[in-house]
Amino acid sequence: MNSQQSQELAQPELVALFVSDIHLSPALPKTTSAFLAFLKQKATQAKQLYILGDLFEYWVGDDDIADDYNQEIVSALEVLTTSGVELFWIAGNRDFLVGSLFAETTGAKLLPDPSTVSIAGLNIVICHGDAQCTDDTDYIKFRTMVRNPEWQKQFLSRPLSERKLIVQSMRMNSKSEQAKKDSDIMDVNSDAIAKLFEASACYIMIHGHTHRPARHPEMGKYRYVLPDWDVDTDKHRGGWLGIFDDGKIILSDLNGQEIEGTVIS
Repeated sequence: MNSQQSQELAQPELVALFVSDIHLSPALPKTTSAFLAFLKQKATQAKQLYILGDLFEYWVGDDDIADDYNQEIVSALEVLTTSGVELFWIAGNRDFLVGSLFAETTGAKLLPDPSTVSIAGLNIVICHGDAQCTDDTDYIKFRTMVRNPEWQKQFLSRPLSERKLIVQSMRMNSKSEQAKKDSDIMDVNSDAIAKLFEASACYIMIHGHTHRPARHPEMGKYRYVLPDWDVDTDKHRGGWLGIFDDGKIILSDLNGQEIEGTVIS
């Protein structure tokens, strides 16, 4: 074995990738292309891919899976899982109506929010992050309503076209309301985070939702916030978190560059 081969063998192996808040829609063609490229190039290097919510701008039910745009995304995920990469899914506030047909078609494993996972010897609690934004009481009330199985059953009984109009109206109202809110109440609540750390008995947490990528020390524990994606504006945003077999955790931007101050090993 030569020195180059020894160095290659010594390189840590990428075990898992985490992404969230891609907000895919036909209105964001460059972001869509960036995510599809990520699936083909970066995601295939890992053993597991975790999507922690809001892959789509909205998802009104699995009966919309045949839509041309949705089919393109679903097919790309299916190609990834067929190649041997395990896909795990936690619903976000935009795509909580993803169901069994989506899971069966893509090969994804639907996880409850929150969930605990063991990766490279690390016990990690993962979630979308919206349930921890408890200061935003209006949103928490709305979340409680739409996560109710009875509400979802009634909503899904409506015609597909009607559901799309309802969701589009909800999105417009949400944007209007967000503009009136203090940005601090739309971040996670420190007590909610502490309770989740305690309940999970983990010392690492990964979530999305807030669009504020960072690593936060939390009394000897670490909370990683995933970036949202947008390549259709002048200021490109996006990235992923990678966990390697040596236990190293790296939060990277779309160019694969480490986001400063976010690495632990």
